[in-house]
Amino acid sequence: MSRMIRHRIRTLLGTRLGLSTAGRACAVQFGLLSGAVQLYLTFWPDSSLPRGTAFLTVVGLSLVGGIVGSWPRTRVSHEFQHPEFEVTIKVGDLFEQPGHLVVGSNDVFDTDTEDDLLIVHRSVQGQFLHRLYASETTRLDGDIDTALAGVPPVRVEDRAAKRAGKLARYPLGTVAVLGSPQQRYFLSAYGTMRNDLTVDSGPDQIWNSLEELWDAIHLHARREAVAMPVVGSGLARIDSMDHASLIKLILLSFVTRSRRSVICKELTIVVLPEDYVRVDMLELAMFLRTL
Repeated sequence: MSRMIRHRIRTLLGTRLGLSTAGRACAVQFGLLSGAVQLYLTFWPDSSLPRGTAFLTVVGLSLVGGIVGSWPRTRVSHEFQHPEFEVTIKVGDLFEQPGHLVVGSNDVFDTDTEDDLLIVHRSVQGQFLHRLYASETTRLDGDIDTALAGVPPVRVEDRAAKRAGKLARYPLGTVAVLGSPQQRYFLSAYGTMRNDLTVDSGPDQIWNSLEELWDAIHLHARREAVAMPVVGSGLARIDSMDHASLIKLILLSFVTRSRRSVICKELTIVVLPEDYVRVDMLELAMFLRTL
């Protein structure tokens, strides 16, 4: 049995919310099937269908139907009204999503993936370089420099202090907007690349960077669909927050900002397949409905 299947079973039958969801679904199924059987017996009172068999059949079908109906999905969505926008959480590949993309970054906008010293090859930043820039680090760095031309760095490190990578530090929350109006890439600096080449961030830094990110998307995305990863879930060392908490933080920030003015018509938060076992889609669906 795969990890994903085991996780779904634990989510549904091993948590209070899962059991409650399954119980309600089973009760609905039982009510519908019972009504159908009662209707059948009313019109065909002489039916040879044994009452006991009918009851057991209804119970069995209700259990199966309830479990199937409440089975944890790999995608949950919610449509908001006044103003109108939609939020989706799904398991998948960020770079296969339609629309504009958000890519997390650090305050020096490092891009080099050589030996995984600065940027890990398998990370979203690493995949952004290799899949969308064909591993052309110089071209990506040139586009980032152009995007940041009007943003003064807050400090420039000495090479003796930071042995590798870029030296100019930009304010946390800075967004480098790359691409064209038809396809934008929003590189959001939510963490600090320390001089020991580890990335440091936290809930406050994530929240503040999201505020800047929404402003950039509002200005450049033309209210079109945007997809983003679970920022902070990689190597940013946010030990106080798990995947679900980070997703909730993103959702709360986005919905709060969207209440003031629409950022985009659709936001999709993409969870990596290997991280699916770290989130409870039933819980996230319920959280979405409370916002």
